Amino acid sequence: MSKSKSRQVFIGVCVAPALILLIVFMFMPTFEVFRMSLYSWGGFSNTQQFVGFDNFKLLWNDMTFIRSFQNSIFLIVVVAIVTFAFAVFFAAILTKENVKGGNFFRIIFYIPNILSIVVIAGIFSAVYDPSGGLLNSVLDIFSLENLQQMWLGDQKIVIYSLAAALVWQAIGYYMVMYMSSMAAIPPSFYEAASLEGASKIKQFTSITLPLVWNNIRTTLTFFIISTINLSFLLVKAMTGGGPDGSTEVFLSYMYDQAYGNSTFGYGMAIGVIVFLFSFLLASIVSRITKRDVLEY
Repeated sequence: MSKSKSRQVFIGVCVAPALILLIVFMFMPTFEVFRMSLYSWGGFSNTQQFVGFDNFKLLWNDMTFIRSFQNSIFLIVVVAIVTFAFAVFFAAILTKENVKGGNFFRIIFYIPNILSIVVIAGIFSAVYDPSGGLLNSVLDIFSLENLQQMWLGDQKIVIYSLAAALVWQAIGYYMVMYMSSMAAIPPSFYEAASLEGASKIKQFTSITLPLVWNNIRTTLTFFIISTINLSFLLVKAMTGGGPDGSTEVFLSYMYDQAYGNSTFGYGMAIGVIVFLFSFLLASIVSRITKRDVLEY
């Protein structure tokens, strides 16, 4: 066997296990989700009735699904904007300013990201407790009793309470990613800008932000997918979709339909919509944020 042939065989042997796992645990389940979305099936019987696109037609008249769609969009947009604003701000402060105990703050900010989402749900459930929770207690100390709320019981504000938990969990992770990019920017760029009379804000918008933009663009795409997944876990652990369905999101409603109401085919139709929506939104964000890469 020639050297070139043996090299190809070696590469094939190394790649084959990963390729097999990818096909078995990614491609085949994804295909099965698409296939089952065309059937009416309870999930536990042997009877599967082909209904075509009827499951998808029902979705557009399902007000709970529409509400879960709106909640998911809200969390993706609002949590993304707030998270990235704080992450970039704190990354710039800890990287470019001589903050005493900078390493300590990095650790503190990153801790929420290593916690289980169930632990985070427990922490914020205690914070939002209307009777003895931290939030209402602090408001009481400052004589702001009129601002005290049923943070997880009021349909108008409960989605904002969940958004705050998601922001708290994510800031540290993205902050550390941006810090690594900012640390690689040559100090001479800022020195030259200072000599030209540029303010700190001008340096940030003209030097820091453009040079880390490619990193921000990549993390935005990742953030969309992770928010869809984490919002499901947080909703299940904190509110169960309540009160009165006001915190239902894509995946929580899909789970309820597929495994709670024994309408597996309908649940898979929701899964298909989530799958297509995720990739469509990620593509749109990637397209909108695309710009020439600045090199230094």
